[in-house]
Amino acid sequence: MFIELMVAVVVGGLILFFVQRSKNQVLKTVDGWWGTGVPSDAMENVKICPFKVTISDEELEDLYRRIDQTRPVSSLEDSQFNYGFNSQYLQKVVSYWRNDFNWRRQVDKLNQYPHFKTNIEGIDIHYVHVKPKKVPEGINPIPLIMVHGWPGSFFEFYGLIPLLTQSSDPEDLVFEVVCPSIPGYGFSEAPQKKGFDSVCAARIFHKLMKRLGFQQFYAHGGDWGWLVTTNMAQLEPKTIKGLHINFAPPSKLELPVALSMMLGQCFPKLFGFTEVDIQRLYPCMEKLVVESIKESGYMHIQATKPDTVGRGLNDSPVGLAAYILEKFSTWTDRDFRNLEDGGLTRKFSLDDLLTNVMIYWMSGCIISSMRFYKENFGNGLDQPHSKIPVYVPTGFACFPNELMHTPRLWIRQKYRKLINFTPMACGGHFAAMEEPQLMAEDIQKFTKMVESKNN
Repeated sequence: MFIELMVAVVVGGLILFFVQRSKNQVLKTVDGWWGTGVPSDAMENVKICPFKVTISDEELEDLYRRIDQTRPVSSLEDSQFNYGFNSQYLQKVVSYWRNDFNWRRQVDKLNQYPHFKTNIEGIDIHYVHVKPKKVPEGINPIPLIMVHGWPGSFFEFYGLIPLLTQSSDPEDLVFEVVCPSIPGYGFSEAPQKKGFDSVCAARIFHKLMKRLGFQQFYAHGGDWGWLVTTNMAQLEPKTIKGLHINFAPPSKLELPVALSMMLGQCFPKLFGFTEVDIQRLYPCMEKLVVESIKESGYMHIQATKPDTVGRGLNDSPVGLAAYILEKFSTWTDRDFRNLEDGGLTRKFSLDDLLTNVMIYWMSGCIISSMRFYKENFGNGLDQPHSKIPVYVPTGFACFPNELMHTPRLWIRQKYRKLINFTPMACGGHFAAMEEPQLMAEDIQKFTKMVESKNN
C-alpha cells in the first residue's frame, strides 16, 4: 500500500508538471505552396467547382489488359495470409474484378453525394460535402470534417454519412459532413514539392472549412486522419469545437506512459488499467516484437523509399489490389491471417473493397499516398506537434481489434480534455467502414456531451 501511494504521488506530480509547462502551447505553421513553380496570388483560384467521378472506355480497357497479362504465382501450402495476400484467393478476387465487378455502377454510388474541388496552396483539393435533406425548424446542422487514412479514402465514410445526415431518431443531432481527400490521395492533387506532412494537410483543411463558411466545427479521424485532425486542434483550438478519434498511438513516450508500462501489470488500479488493457498490453515480449515485425514492414518501405515499390504498384492493378487489400484483412482482425480468404468478406463486400482500390488505380495516387509516410517520418519522431497537448474536448472510440491498444491514461497524456472514452464492442482499424453504426452512435454521444457543456 505504501509503495502504491508513493508511486501515485510521483506520477501525479509529474503529470501536474507537464500540464502546467505546456498548457498554453499552440502549434505554429506557415503557408506553403505545393503546386508547380513559385507561388503567386494570381495562381490560386478560390473558386469551388463541382466534380464527378468518371471513367472512360479506354481506361477500363487498359485496366482489363493489365489484369489479363498478370503472371500468377502459387502460395506455399497451408500459408493462408501469413505470407501476405494468399495467391490462390487473389486469383478469385481478380477474376471477380475482371468479369463481375461493375465499376460504372460503383461510380454512380460514389457520385450519389456531391463532390467538389477547390485550389488551396497551389493544389486542387477534392472533397465530398453532404448537407442534411431535412433539418428540424430552429435547428442548425453541426459541421463535421472527417479525414481518412492509408490505404483508405473518402469512401470509407460512405456508410457513416447517411447515419449522421439523415438520422431517423428525433433525439439525434443532424450533421453537415465534409470528407476531403488528403492531398496526394484519391482525387486531391499530389504536392509537387517535398515536405508536405500532416501539419500541412491540417492547415489546408482549416482553409477549406473556412472557404466553405465554417468558423467552428467538429473533426473526426482515424489512421492518418487521427494525426491530421489532431494537428488541426493544435493549430486552432478555438476553431475545433470537438475532436473525435478512433486511433491514437503515443506520439511521445512521456514519463507517465513509461511508468504505466513498467508498473501497470503489478499495479493496474493505480493507472486505471482494465482487464482489457492488461490483456492487450502485456503479452510476452516475444509476441510483441514478432507482431510488430509482421505488421510494420510496409511502413519501413513507405517511410524511406516509397517511389521504388510504388512504381511497380502503379503499373500493376493486381499488385496494387494485393498490397491494399491485405491491410483490410490483417488490420481488421489479426486472426484473419490464418484464413485462406483472409476474412475479407466477413466485414466488407468485394464491391466496396475494389471500389477503394479503383480510387487509387484510376487516380494513379499510390506513390503520392505512400510519400506521406516519408514526409511525416523523414525528419524524425520528435516533431513540434508531438510535444504539444490538445486542449480541445476529445472523444475516443476504442475498438478492440485496433492495431495498437491505447488505454485511457495514455490518451489523457495528449488529449487533456478527454470527456468520452468508449470501449467498443467490436471493430478494427477501418472502423468507420466496418462498423458505421457503432461509429455514428459514438460520434452522436460525444457531440451531445460537448454541445450540452457549451449550452
